[in-house]
Amino acid sequence: MHSLMADLDQPRRKAIAAMRASIAPHLWQRNAAFVESLRQLIATHPVARHRAIGVLNSGGLDLHAMRTIHLEYRHAIVQIFTDALLAAQLQTRQLEPRLPPGAKLAPRFLITLNDLDEFGFRPGLDAEGYYRGNPAYAHYPLFERVLDDYGIGMQQRLSYQASRISRSVRQFLEHSYGDYLDVVVLLAAAEEEVILFSPPLREATRALGIDVDDGYYFVHGVSEDVTADAADDDHENDLWLALTQALTPEHYPRVQSLCMRYCDLWDQFWTAQLAMMRPAAASLAGTQGLAEAV
Repeated sequence: MHSLMADLDQPRRKAIAAMRASIAPHLWQRNAAFVESLRQLIATHPVARHRAIGVLNSGGLDLHAMRTIHLEYRHAIVQIFTDALLAAQLQTRQLEPRLPPGAKLAPRFLITLNDLDEFGFRPGLDAEGYYRGNPAYAHYPLFERVLDDYGIGMQQRLSYQASRISRSVRQFLEHSYGDYLDVVVLLAAAEEEVILFSPPLREATRALGIDVDDGYYFVHGVSEDVTADAADDDHENDLWLALTQALTPEHYPRVQSLCMRYCDLWDQFWTAQLAMMRPAAASLAGTQGLAEAV
């Protein structure tokens, strides 16, 4: 019994080992080299150094701008992120019959670690020795509470007309749901976008006097950030590893093109957000009226 329980330890490492064992070592190495080159392309893409990062970090944005940005961001990614994760888990079935029977389970297992965070689970056992978690702590509801803090009512959320670029970012990911490679590479790129922009969004929100020491912004960022309880970097790495298992060389050009197009859309998204941002000192009367609604 002891050995059986010990075999449940280190689930991430076991899933990665199972994925590696499902393909030939030379193919894993070749795919891993391609994935690393793709990550470098993302790291040097204009979105990774977008001016919006510095503007958000400056804390000089007014309430009107931040309310709009959050509604745009909600439409572009927050509402559909778990849909995409679940689509990826379903489409692991495309790994078979090319890979050995059951090869789809290891990436499903690995992506589940991301799901658990997104759905409101926490590591450990509760008082009854069962899983710890609460759907109220799922990331999407936590984001809705940020909108509450911004004074954005339900009717405003329901009637909000997202911008063209916000719709384009959302639709690009939604259109990938039927293809495993497509949805996985776009999810990995989306995790990088979350890593880049969640901390600046947190700082811009904090500057308006809204508590960010708990809730949505506390669970987004990287695992090394002592100011948050986040693991987006782990989840991004997991998705790249899932892609490494699934690729074959003929897919490289299409996957790279798709990923870069998604990064282009995110770059355009943040450029559009800058156009809506106003300094906190501008339109003081209008800002004061909004502030009273918070």
